[in-house]
Formats: sequence, structure tokens, C-alpha cells
Amino acid sequence: MKIRKLPLGNRNMIGARVTEARGRLDMRQTELLSKLQTTGIDISIPALSLLEGQKRPVFDYEIDALANILNVSVDWLLGREN
Repeated sequence: MKIRKLPLGNRNMIGARVTEARGRLDMRQTELLSKLQTTGIDISIPALSLLEGQKRPVFDYEIDALANILNVSVDWLLGREN
């Protein structure tokens, strides 16, 4: 997994956690994107990158799908649990 060169933004709270969970699963962004698309969430690689970089807002239905795909809770993504 590439190391982020730019600092995180402030448009969402979950981007860094999505990156962390994806890394734990050894999942590439393209794999996550494919799984999101099979659930009906159609975003592009640049949009996913912006989401992970916390430079793009995240919709509630995206948070739910990300939690399911990454096998984490919504509370964990939101930083409510460790």
C-alpha cells in the first residue's frame, strides 16, 4: 500500500479508518471500489481516494456499505470505538 504524501483533509471523519481497515484486509482501492459498485454505490477511483484522504464528504449509505465490506462497525469507522 502506498504511503499518503498529502496531509489528511477535514471533509469527513472516516477516511483514515477506511484506509486502515482496507490495509488490514490487504485490499487494494480497486478491490474496494468493485465491492462498493456491487452494492450499488457508484464512485470513481479519484472519489474513493478523496474519501480516504478526508477531502470528500461521505454519505450515510456509503458509511454503511464501507462498514459491511470492511467487516467493521459504523461506530468504529466514526471513531466511537477502538
